[in-house]
Formats: sequence, structure tokens, C-alpha cells
Amino acid sequence: MSNILTRSLSRVRAIISWGGQEQAQLGPDQLENIRVLMQECAETVGGEVTARQRAARLAQTYQKLDDNDRHALLRMIALEFGPEPVAVAKAHQDYQDKVGTPEQWNAEAKLRAALRSRRMRILTQFNAMPDGVKFLVDLRADLLRFLKDDPELKALDRELEARLAGWFDVGFLELRRITWESPAALLEKLVEYEAVHEISSWGDLKNRLDADRRCYGFFHPRMPLEPLIFVEIALTHALADSVQSLLDEKAPVADISKADTAIFYSISNTQAGLRGVSFGNFLLKRVVEDLTANLPALKQFATLSPIPLFRSWIVQNSAELAVAFTEAELKKLTAIGIEAPTSDEFWSRVEASLGGEDQALQELLKAPLTRLAARYLSTARRGDQPFDPVARFHLGNGARIERLHWMADTSPKGMEQSFGLMVNYLYDPGAIEHNVENFVRNGEVAMSGSIKRLLKS
Repeated sequence: MSNILTRSLSRVRAIISWGGQEQAQLGPDQLENIRVLMQECAETVGGEVTARQRAARLAQTYQKLDDNDRHALLRMIALEFGPEPVAVAKAHQDYQDKVGTPEQWNAEAKLRAALRSRRMRILTQFNAMPDGVKFLVDLRADLLRFLKDDPELKALDRELEARLAGWFDVGFLELRRITWESPAALLEKLVEYEAVHEISSWGDLKNRLDADRRCYGFFHPRMPLEPLIFVEIALTHALADSVQSLLDEKAPVADISKADTAIFYSISNTQAGLRGVSFGNFLLKRVVEDLTANLPALKQFATLSPIPLFRSWIVQNSAELAVAFTEAELKKLTAIGIEAPTSDEFWSRVEASLGGEDQALQELLKAPLTRLAARYLSTARRGDQPFDPVARFHLGNGARIERLHWMADTSPKGMEQSFGLMVNYLYDPGAIEHNVENFVRNGEVAMSGSIKRLLKS
């Protein structure tokens, strides 16, 4: 055993010595050394402690590789360390032979053991590092990038996703309020990870954490300064209709004793490697519970959400745009020199209106595009799910489409995505379960009377 351990550690030293470069590249010898070390990790050669130390060194090496070599290493794990087909076939046949006999359950256990992949033994040993959970989350982010062009990585991705889903079960996660007094390292993460409305400065961040604001995140015990998902909230009187107003650093701090509405205006998933591991709906439920307990005057819980794919959907579905205008609106288009809403001239003028240079067209677009947005959110589909990813999230969690707001996001991003339109999704605690049931079973979209009227018009 001591000779085996000595040889293992010698290989580790060789790889680490080579891997000390800023960004290393694998040569044939290093790749073969890594293959042997992977095998020893899978078989826990030298004992559990040594195996974990070996895995930690391999993880350090992986972090110094370029994309090509990371891809090669992940292919090695995926293709060379799966279950042994011969052992699986033998265990399966033995199980079939033992069904109905007292030996059935032992045969079942042996079949499960044969199906257990050596890939997960290796990855679980990476988890033993102090930052092992974060390492595996980042490793899956790499895996997802490579998977687009390499479907043979799918088996490894499935296994890793299933393992991460277990490790990141909401029962293990901690809900924390984030404030201006939170550690600076955590505040920097908010700036880095904000995915909906970019945080432009420390002053902007401070405004989002002021007395009339709330920010909550889910945290894993092994990643205490890495929010997995976080939500930013404004405490207001009535529904908000402009994100620029919510984000205005010069606006006075609102009196939260008069607030009756919590507006969720930004929800950001932070870890690409946790794609497919869902906890956003649990975050909202926990946050609503906390807000209700601490601010009982709150009666409404709603979002002010972007409609990120609205414009791209219109471009792909020009026929929808053609019928969005009434006869009177088409005449007004003609009066300002636009022959039809599908013409090149129309889109050229739209670009100018997005920059505020064509106010006449901008005003003319308000009614037809608002009606079309109602249709898009309530009926546009990708498969059997809403086409819009934000709608998919909120409708799937039991919200209803409440209200549409023209020029609610006048930032370049908002104008480019949805002509400045935003939407309120409202969470009515008494209707959430009913809405979820109807949405999942029948594809029925919950919507307010004002949205229904837009659809009829």
C-alpha cells in the first residue's frame, strides 16, 4: 500500500509542478497521469483521506487548464468512468433470475451497485475540498458550455445535475436578508451577478438596499458568500409602473409605514452550473412569508418584470404585428409616411422612436403594441410552455398577468427587448395554488380583467 501511495503522490507532484503555469496545456504524459489518478480516485486507492487529497490536487490542476483541455478531461470522466457494461449485464441477468425468490432483494442491491457510476465517486471526492461545492457548480457550468457541441457529455451532465439537485435541496438552503451592512465581498457579488437591471455604482447599490427596499438571497452552507439566487424588492403604495422611478437614486426614501405593496423588480440566478436546479419559486414564497410577518400592512405582492423576448418574437411573427393595428391606427401610420407595419420603413422609424427621436410614432405604437404584448404573454408558446421565460417562471409559480405598462423601462436594454413595455405579475396568496393547478393541468394562464379587455380589443 505504501508503494501505491508513493506512486500516486509522485504523479500528483508531477502534475502540480507542471500545472503551476498561468494557464497550462495537457501533454500526452500529463493526460495519462491524470487518467491513472482518476482511476485511483474512483477506486479510493490509498484510503479515503488520500483519495480526497488526490482529488483536491486534480481540481487545482483543472482550474489552470484552458477550455480545450478542460473539455478533454471532462470527456475522459464521461466516457471512461461510467458503469461497466459487462458487470451491469451480469447483475441484471442475476436479478431477473432471482425475481420472486428470497434472493431477489440482494440481487437488486447488486444491480444498483453495478449501475452506480464511478464518475460520481470522483466528483464526490472533489466535494470534500473546502470550496468543493463551488468547484463542482463551476465545473458543471463548463460542462453545459461544452455540451452544446458534444452530446456525449450528456450522461455526465445528468449525473452531476442530479447530485447537485440533492445537495441544493431547498431544505438545506438558508434565506438571508442582504443589507448595506452585509460583508463587502457579498455586496460585490450582487453587483457582479445582477442580471436584470445592471448596478451602475456603489450609490446605485446603496439605493437598492435602503430603508424602503429589501433584498433577500438563498445561500448554501458551503457557499456562505455566494447567493444562489437573490431578489430585489421595493416597498411602495400601489403597483409600480416605471423601473426608472424605482431605481432613481435621487428619489426620497418612501415611508414604509404607508407601503401596501411589495414590488419584486429583479430576480437573478447567479450560478450557471445550477441550471435545472429550481429554487426560485421557494425563494418567493419564503420572502412573502418574511415580509408578511415583519410588515403586516403589505397587501399586494407583485413584480415589475421585463418582457425580454417580445421584440424578437414579433420579428419572427410578422403576421401578428400586421393584425395588431386597427383601421384607424393604420390610417395614422399612413399619415406619418409609413405604408404598413411590416415595411422596412416601419422598422427604420421604430429604431428612431426607440431612441426618442420619433415621438409621433412612439405614441402611435402604444396601443397596438400593448395589445400585442397581452396576446404574446397569454398565448405565445414554445412547446407547451409560454414563449417568454419570465412569464414561464411567474405563471408556473401561480402568479397572474396583472397589468402592462408602456415606457416602463426606457433604458437601451428595455427599449431593445420590448419597446419599453413591462408587466406586473401579481401573486395573490389565496389564488396561487389554484393558478398553478390550472396552468400545469390545462395550460390556463391567469390574468386580470384589464388584460382580458386588451385581448378582446
